[in-house]
Amino acid sequence: MPETWATLGVDLHLEPTGSGGLRRGLTDALRDAVRTGRLAPGTRLPSSRSLAADLGIARNTVAEAYADLVAEGWLTARQGSGTRVAERAAVQPSRTARSTEAAPRPGAPARPAYSLLPGSPDLAAFPRAAWLKAARRALATAPHDALGYGDPRGRPELRTALAGYLARVRGVRTDPERVLITSGFTHALRIIGPVLAARGVRTVAVESYGLGVYRNLLQQAGLATPPLSYDELGTDPKELDDTGAVLLTPAHQFPMGTSLHPDRRAAVVDWARRTGGLILEDDYDGEFRYDRQPVGALQGLDPDRVIYFGTASKSLAPGLRLGWMVLPPSLAEEAAASKGTTDTVGVLEQLTLAEFLTSGAYDRHVRSSRLRYRRRRDALAEAVTASAPEVTVTGISAGLHAVLRLPPGLEQSVIQAATWQSLALHGLSLYRHPEAVAEQVDALVVGYATPPDSAWAGALEALCRVLP
Repeated sequence: MPETWATLGVDLHLEPTGSGGLRRGLTDALRDAVRTGRLAPGTRLPSSRSLAADLGIARNTVAEAYADLVAEGWLTARQGSGTRVAERAAVQPSRTARSTEAAPRPGAPARPAYSLLPGSPDLAAFPRAAWLKAARRALATAPHDALGYGDPRGRPELRTALAGYLARVRGVRTDPERVLITSGFTHALRIIGPVLAARGVRTVAVESYGLGVYRNLLQQAGLATPPLSYDELGTDPKELDDTGAVLLTPAHQFPMGTSLHPDRRAAVVDWARRTGGLILEDDYDGEFRYDRQPVGALQGLDPDRVIYFGTASKSLAPGLRLGWMVLPPSLAEEAAASKGTTDTVGVLEQLTLAEFLTSGAYDRHVRSSRLRYRRRRDALAEAVTASAPEVTVTGISAGLHAVLRLPPGLEQSVIQAATWQSLALHGLSLYRHPEAVAEQVDALVVGYATPPDSAWAGALEALCRVLP
């Protein structure tokens, strides 16, 4: 084998990799060229005939090397467009190239080319101009004392605006005195956990599927977090009698995507009234309903027994660090005391959101986002149905994510295939409570709102390639 290989068409320079045979040497050299960035994504490689002639080796050797790299996800091969470097391949900076950028930490994973992870809106669609206009007006009209340490409950302008908005859009029954501003749902749980423990609550039941970080926060407050059963009607409240509180996502269960059945909504409220228990309602994406009228907040059924949580993380952006709790009258003072003696959420952000709400800009942005995400949802369902008939798309009547149910036993292999395609993807098993006894379901949790518009088509294409 010559000391350097050059190929026609792309001026490709490949370094020999030592012993191991022609096929392995060529495969390793091509893989290294892609990995280090010398072969950019989208680069068309020579035909197997041309490369074989240039290298003086058999055409089958080149074809087999190409096939190996296609299977690994480094290359793509399509009829009529030849063999190309995959757009989704993980590309690392050249080891020999000089760069002003810091080198990645040893062992750090390459950043995926596409992300369909749930939990985030399209950050590129953040309404910058409208937000800036609201910020300027809010700052210009803010009283001088607004720039002080402030009420720990939050700015009255925002609490008043939220009370009106939540009543109109989510059916929440409250007044500004019972609204507490937080820096997000995690912050809210850090506040309310110790309050529950101080009131004698020892157990907060949770859903069989959900985010482990929330269970951990409750456990850090000394609260047990046993899972409740789950079926096609949603979370089953029949096991609640021995618990002091329950954490639910009733409007759109995360991540399964179902709405809590009306009978079970009534049952959980009846349990709270009968036992004195408390319901922690996480209304994380309540504004995004597509196929029917919105499901109102559970809080509207009994404001004295429900603690309502919401944030701007899905409607605007998580980086704003803006959230809120609507508290029963009996808990409002205790929660404010638990938060601290001064406001811990940026005043300018609060004033801007208040202006954004009262001016109607928030409603306009949500309506626009709802239309865009519905189109993506429809495109996802159509593409998956066409390319992977054995995969069922569920949980899509609301929210920013879908659940793709896979044939049994395929979840981990699909996740691995997505890694090779440089597609960030989560399996349903990641969200399963470790003590849940329900039958294991193989599925993907696909955040179709996450990619920017420029990356949506590529992300959807990559997803369809890895589905069985």
